Amino acid sequence: MFQVTEKLATEKICEGDYVILYLDVRRTYMVKVKTGKTFHTHKGYLKLDELIGMEFGATVRTSLGVEFAALKPALTDYIMKSSRKTQITYPKDTALMVIFSGIGAGSRVVESGTGTGALTTALAHYVKPTGKVTTYEIREEFQKAAEKNLKRAGLLDFVELKSKDVTAGIDERDVDAVVLDLATPWLVVPHAYDALKPSGIIVSFSPSIDQVVRTTEALKENNFVCIETVECLMRGMQVERGKTRPHTMMTGHTGYITHARKALRLKVTHEENNATV
Repeated sequence: MFQVTEKLATEKICEGDYVILYLDVRRTYMVKVKTGKTFHTHKGYLKLDELIGMEFGATVRTSLGVEFAALKPALTDYIMKSSRKTQITYPKDTALMVIFSGIGAGSRVVESGTGTGALTTALAHYVKPTGKVTTYEIREEFQKAAEKNLKRAGLLDFVELKSKDVTAGIDERDVDAVVLDLATPWLVVPHAYDALKPSGIIVSFSPSIDQVVRTTEALKENNFVCIETVECLMRGMQVERGKTRPHTMMTGHTGYITHARKALRLKVTHEENNATV
């Protein structure tokens, strides 16, 4: 009889790494570790080169003796703390969109619009290391911001930034999923049908129910099936013994998520076509 001892894996902070400095739930800061750089806060300052060689998760003290936890950034950190020029897709919606899309490592995805790359970041995270996201955006300033955010998250290698109006057509074929977050998704539905492989999935995010109606009509007209629209509401909880209750404020309506699957069109034989004349 023998005992297996599990060795805990540790990861050291290196120069150039991004670190989340956690004070409390409301106060977290993403910083890049660089020699000679100092992080200033109302709780004192912290010399970032002192983090080099520490383990992620270590507790550090500022010049005023206030403790911060030095955490490794998670996917949500890269999304929520991205450089923004547009409204981003919230993690609660992003998570559902990723699940509904059915993507995973090796998947090929077409996305539009890129915006500043929040949703793109999540898609790239799940298709790596062998998959690819091709994202369409017509505004150059958004593309530059998205490129910066993707590079910071270490995901730029899994994304192709394409400067083109997706309503004019999709170049790719046999993709696993088409993911849309734009004002007129119904105009893209016919192009998405051509781009998707059989049984491929389209997912669309829209803040307005009128957009959902027009998109659903286009999906039905273009031989998509399993059409469903959902809304995700998220309510946080204040947890404290004897005082646990829902937060007064909540992330309510942000938008509707519509998803569907491509069904092959029925081939009509010459005899059947004549019979309907």
